[in-house]
Amino acid sequence: MQSKPDVPYSVYIHIPFCVQRCPYCDFNAYAGLDALFDAYVRALIAEIRWVAVHAPARLRVHTVYFGGGTPSLLPPRAYEALLLALRDAFALAEDVEITLEANPGTLDLARLRTLRALGFNRLSLGMQAVHPDDLRLLGRIHTFPDVIRAVAWARRAGWANVNLDLMYGLPGQPMSRWQATLQWALRLAPEHISAYALTLEHGTPMAAWVARGLVPPIDDDLAADMYEWTMDALAEAGFVQYEISNWARRSTQGQLWASRHNLQYWRSDPYLGLGAGAHGWVAGYRTVNVRSPHAYIARWQQPPSEPPRPFPWTPSLVHMHRPSPTEALGEYMMMRLRLTQEGVSWAEVRRRFGIEPERAFADALTRLHGWGLIEPIPGGIRLSRRGRLLANWVFEAFLPE
Repeated sequence: MQSKPDVPYSVYIHIPFCVQRCPYCDFNAYAGLDALFDAYVRALIAEIRWVAVHAPARLRVHTVYFGGGTPSLLPPRAYEALLLALRDAFALAEDVEITLEANPGTLDLARLRTLRALGFNRLSLGMQAVHPDDLRLLGRIHTFPDVIRAVAWARRAGWANVNLDLMYGLPGQPMSRWQATLQWALRLAPEHISAYALTLEHGTPMAAWVARGLVPPIDDDLAADMYEWTMDALAEAGFVQYEISNWARRSTQGQLWASRHNLQYWRSDPYLGLGAGAHGWVAGYRTVNVRSPHAYIARWQQPPSEPPRPFPWTPSLVHMHRPSPTEALGEYMMMRLRLTQEGVSWAEVRRRFGIEPERAFADALTRLHGWGLIEPIPGGIRLSRRGRLLANWVFEAFLPE
């Protein structure tokens, strides 16, 4: 698959530390490892410098995203060192988007002011819910008043781009509680809202609770009703749904406050994944780093003097895979169809993959159009409203068997 040569990179940096693990979470996150903070930051800086030295050219970067885990647990001095390393290693765009994921219970005004002064300009708060019962079920360490304070402090500290992460379809959650969560989120006037249906991931405590009958199972029909109500409520509030689970307002200049970093994923454009367990898409390879923070740190204490494989290999990697043309095409279609406004451009498919997509996908397109799951746009297709509810069915039609 050929990306446009002029597309800048994005950089994802994984911070795997948490105060406590949430019972629904299957991310690469660990509680009680505060003693590793300094060593982990040194390892991240070593990885950043390695990539800079071994990349074929100085990489242009237009977004940086610190995800986790709970990245807001690291002290500001750690981010000062990390951002300095990034600026030394890469050609950061003048308008680079730098996002910090944060738990509202880990913030204060002084910390937000310091981080903003260091160059962070997008804050993603894990609000999730309003009702104490929902927050307790999710194992969150914050309360809704913590969210109110965090947003107020962020505004005072000069953050103009705030996202709120929300979760619906929780076991035992009635429609009224989800509606209250979204309505309160709107009152906080964020630029961006992400709303995800809870999924029970294998091996998580919550999946075990449901299996043992300790909490009720997820009601998929109710979750679908919640999603439809959310689409209508956010549209009425002036938000644009630009991705299946993401909505953004427009600025006073008419710009959409979309997550430029996440658009990089959905457009299948290149990104580096740095840190323990991070995934990347670089030079036609899918890359995966070692998950354990201890193992990640150890790999950067004595890295080899010369890489045994060319870029994008690093000492962090445990997996480096070049998708087949069929795999890459299926992944591309799945990711682009998540973009509910842009959809898929047939011209871009032809440029990247050298195929005639309307001929290659003729049977699938006929079925999906007939079921009302996709709709035509000039030069391509996108999901219909019904297709957003049944997106996985649509994606499967384009994936290799």
